[in-house]
Amino acid sequence: MLRRLAARNLRSALRRWPAVTIAGPRQCGKTTLARSLGGEYFDLEQESERVRLDLEWQRLVAGRARVVLDEAQSWPAVFPRLRAAIDADRRRNGRFLLLGSVSPALMRSVGESLAGRMAVAELTPFLLPELRAAPMRSRLWLTGGFPDGGVRRPSAFPAWATNYLRLLAERDLPELGIPCSPQVTQRFLRMLAAMNGQQWNASELGRSMGINYQTASGYADFVEGSFLVRRLPAFHANLTKRLVKAPKLHWRDTGLLHALLGIRTGDDLLAHPAVGASWESFVVEQCLGTAVTLAIPHQAFHFRTSDGHELDLVLECGRERWAIEIKLTSDPSPHDLARLEKCATMIGATRSILVSRVAKDAGDAKRLSCGVERLVREVQSLARKA
Repeated sequence: MLRRLAARNLRSALRRWPAVTIAGPRQCGKTTLARSLGGEYFDLEQESERVRLDLEWQRLVAGRARVVLDEAQSWPAVFPRLRAAIDADRRRNGRFLLLGSVSPALMRSVGESLAGRMAVAELTPFLLPELRAAPMRSRLWLTGGFPDGGVRRPSAFPAWATNYLRLLAERDLPELGIPCSPQVTQRFLRMLAAMNGQQWNASELGRSMGINYQTASGYADFVEGSFLVRRLPAFHANLTKRLVKAPKLHWRDTGLLHALLGIRTGDDLLAHPAVGASWESFVVEQCLGTAVTLAIPHQAFHFRTSDGHELDLVLECGRERWAIEIKLTSDPSPHDLARLEKCATMIGATRSILVSRVAKDAGDAKRLSCGVERLVREVQSLARKA
């Protein structure tokens, strides 16, 4: 089994809290990770498993074994039971481990029943630091990080990703509450793929879909709640320049993005008009996914002025504020560095980082030109400072 970065923080949370929830997209490895930690496992999407849990509840509550509840949001009735069991013995930690793939539904149940009793950890698809084998690392951008989507078997891409998206459109998103047919949902996902790396514009998307902007925003909320996309908010500062205030849309797994765009091979990717935006989304997710997985307190933004000065990512952690620009090139120019430095000065950044596909990293603690793997190591270093 491939080592997951989240395992250490998850064990720490289980020592400190009565219950812990692992949230993340379906099929990202939550069940495998949970089972590696031990305990009695129940899949609450299965009626037979709900009956078994009901029959064995008193024994489980009185016992010492951890109880693992997969897809907990699918059976809301379990949450009052959990609350009662935890309150009956608040000194016992690590008793319950919940897994969930639909964030808003799960967090609503947690907030209503288990506030103050539970920690939440997020698990992403595989990230670069979790992959030791060079072939896996080299194809991660193309195939994405889902274990069955190409990380282990490259031949699974893109068929697995296509089937995964179909399942989401037919089952998960309707269960979450998206009020449209699977065909409309799949079209909406393709439209979001076409907008990847661009400023979020609900009105434009709504016109393309024949819906109003409120409906388009609501649909996007459902998709974001299923861990498919992130809308990176705009950075605001007291500057003399006018700032762009719209969020920026990024697909979190580039394998799913590429499947929607019809990209099948590395050559297809490099020849596609959206390759630059795809690379940017990949780097953003490796950076922010690592921070989330390691439980590093942080805030993330993009930055753009009305006259075209921009930063693809602004990362804040404590007193650190990193200005990060992402370029799909193996030979960044002095002009790229100069523009980055100018934007970094505008926002009062403590560090400026130019991420590209360079063969050799260069720079120091203040300025750095590097590849994505070095950027991820720098983010990992923040865990020791946090």
